[in-house]
Amino acid sequence: MTEFVKPSLDYFQLLPLLVVFGVACVGVVAEAFVPRAYRYVTQTSLTLVGLVAALACTVVVALDLSEDSDLAHADGRAHGLVAAVGTVAVDGPTLFLWGLILVLATLGAMLFGERRLDGGVSAFAGQAAALPGTEGEREASTRGLEHTEVYPLMLFAVSGMLLFPASNDLLTMFVALEILSLPLYLLCGLARRRRLLSQEAAMKYFLLGAFSSAFFLYGAALLYGYAGSMELAAISEAVAGATENRAMLLVGTGLLAVGLLFKVGAAPFQAWTPDVYQGAPTPLTAFMAAATKVAAFGALLRLLYVGLGNDRWSWAPMLWVVAILSMVVGTLLALTQNDVKRLLAYSSVAHTGFILTGVLGLQGADRIAEGEITSLQAVLFYLATYGLMTLGAFAVVSLVRDAGGETTHLSRWAGLGKEAPFVAAVFAFFLLAMAGIPLTSGFIGKWAVFSVALAAGAWPVVVAAVLASAVAVYLYVKVIVLMYFREPVGDGPSVATPSVLTAVAISVGAAATLVLGVVPGPLLDLVARAGEFIR
Repeated sequence: MTEFVKPSLDYFQLLPLLVVFGVACVGVVAEAFVPRAYRYVTQTSLTLVGLVAALACTVVVALDLSEDSDLAHADGRAHGLVAAVGTVAVDGPTLFLWGLILVLATLGAMLFGERRLDGGVSAFAGQAAALPGTEGEREASTRGLEHTEVYPLMLFAVSGMLLFPASNDLLTMFVALEILSLPLYLLCGLARRRRLLSQEAAMKYFLLGAFSSAFFLYGAALLYGYAGSMELAAISEAVAGATENRAMLLVGTGLLAVGLLFKVGAAPFQAWTPDVYQGAPTPLTAFMAAATKVAAFGALLRLLYVGLGNDRWSWAPMLWVVAILSMVVGTLLALTQNDVKRLLAYSSVAHTGFILTGVLGLQGADRIAEGEITSLQAVLFYLATYGLMTLGAFAVVSLVRDAGGETTHLSRWAGLGKEAPFVAAVFAFFLLAMAGIPLTSGFIGKWAVFSVALAAGAWPVVVAAVLASAVAVYLYVKVIVLMYFREPVGDGPSVATPSVLTAVAISVGAAATLVLGVVPGPLLDLVARAGEFIR
């Protein structure tokens, strides 16, 4: 007879995740009982306070692990612990990713709370149940209604993002995938303007996301059949010791990769990206483009390095192809776009390829020389730089307006440098960072991932990345030329004056992009101190 073992939770180590989830639940209760007139202030304050509190808890947990960190570095080991009955790994990379996700979520919540740009209401629909163009929608708009439910939904998505890269088994990883995805499906269809486009984006995202989740679940089932366990450590041991059922291992790995590569927006699974980025409310696009990619790459890294690290020779060639394809498809299709949000969407596909280039680098004990950064450290640095610059760029997009509201067609951006020199300069700076121009964080990020990939012998991928970066420079410079050297169409673009919330989000993104390009050392030291995944 099997003895029942009482499960135990390490509440202290899981505190950041529990705080976000608890505040989300409180937000649901507040939505039910707080009078409508006070919901915006209540939900905005609750969300910002909850995210900042979770970030503080992350710092406290990291400091608590610092002693173990010193011992682990002295012994050459990764530091951390496995919590929640072996389902959640709280280690250095997890804590770094938690902190980054919470910073991006805090800035994203500021964009959610912006009301000045749309005449006193947010960018989200006043009444989602009202069909576009009906009397109900017009009445909701006239009354100034807004969906304050978006704040709890965002927090539930953040809780899934925190759990995703910390998952220590495939079942927990799948649960985290669904927790972060379902709220985003709903939020994508809640744009106040261009409702039909927004609802189309939500439907596409939901359908394709459901397919990718099915691939992930089927792959997890095959790996369970191969290893007899869902735990990543057990899968790693099975891969190292077993020689049979290689077909089951390879197919399972491929199916899991499809589910995760869909989330990061890699080619050929990027079809949802431009439509969703364009149709979703711009504050959500900014948050999703930054935070979701960070969480999904964290989960992908843990799966490949911890669970499948002993089978590197099988998945590395696949990533070679996906990385090159992502860079080529993203860069070339971005050249054909006439909508700035779609252009940034395809740019994100190309950046996914750049990040995957770093994933191909050497890991942990495989480092060529002491003091060199590992693949994990390079990718974490790139994720930090990319997340902040992308969120800032989309925040700038929300400021550019015409008579019909927010305008994203590139022809309407002509002459922006004359109408709003400061806004155009900030956006140009973000574009130059995405191109990888020196003295920006994008240059340091690309240098990091290219160097680790080159050290690992993936020079064909690095060559493709350098060529794609050269073509991308033309793409970004073309937009800068449009803003500064083209005459405006009609009355030209106008720039709305944001509230302090959006101004802070843009300022933080621009400052981080500049500082990390000039003085990257502190962040590189931080990712180095984070160490490696525990196994």
